[in-house]
Amino acid sequence: MRGGDPLYCLPQPRQPGAGTGGEERQDMKLKLHHVNFCSTRVAEMDAFYRSVLGLETEPSLQASRVTQEGYAGKVAFVTDGTTQLHLAERDLDVGFRTGHVINPLERGHIAFRTDDIEAFKAHLRQQGIQFSDYGAWAMNGWAQIFFHDPEGNVVEVHEDRSGKAE
Repeated sequence: MRGGDPLYCLPQPRQPGAGTGGEERQDMKLKLHHVNFCSTRVAEMDAFYRSVLGLETEPSLQASRVTQEGYAGKVAFVTDGTTQLHLAERDLDVGFRTGHVINPLERGHIAFRTDDIEAFKAHLRQQGIQFSDYGAWAMNGWAQIFFHDPEGNVVEVHEDRSGKAE
């Protein structure tokens, strides 16, 4: 993937009348959005990525945080102008507090943005992949789901429904 180019999630669109019941399936655009690293030293991580790699602070996200729904930990947001790093305070109890199996703040995760979260959830169900649907849990307007890859890494897919996609 070249910087910023969207990925298209399989399956590809069917021809009208193909498949079951004649329905037509639309592509779901996916784009790498951020990588989340969890740490007990958020301020040090923030300083490291800004000073060593020259990343810039991403100021728009702090105001969009939802802290009442189970995660009020410290988070620093930095970016290279295309992709973000979310440097979050490790929280081993998020899954317990929210009633979800998957904890995205234990080891961190990689996140993709989609333009159709409902279609992506249907795709995961077709693939037999279980996921935790956090809804608009950590970021105002983001519908977020989390699932594991075959190695146990946490993957996030979200749709920004706030109308101000960055």
